Amino acid sequence: MLFSFDRRRVLTFWMKNTCLPLDMLFIDSKGFIVGILEQVPVLNEHPRSVPCPAAYVLEMNAGWSRDHGVKPGQRVKIEYSSE
Repeated sequence: MLFSFDRRRVLTFWMKNTCLPLDMLFIDSKGFIVGILEQVPVLNEHPRSVPCPAAYVLEMNAGWSRDHGVKPGQRVKIEYSSE
């Protein structure tokens, strides 16, 4: 799932009603990954964030980042479709 925000800021997420572990990629407005949280535990309200401002958070299945060699500093291309 991709979360998009109107401006860059330090973003905080929790896993209150999420039943599967996730990786969270925090992405700035230019598409650079500014931080990754891997294997975020499920069903809790503990706030999770990275210290860098972001405009997007991309949630993937846990382990996806490591399996695909994704690291902070890499660039993500986000394309919007009207379909």
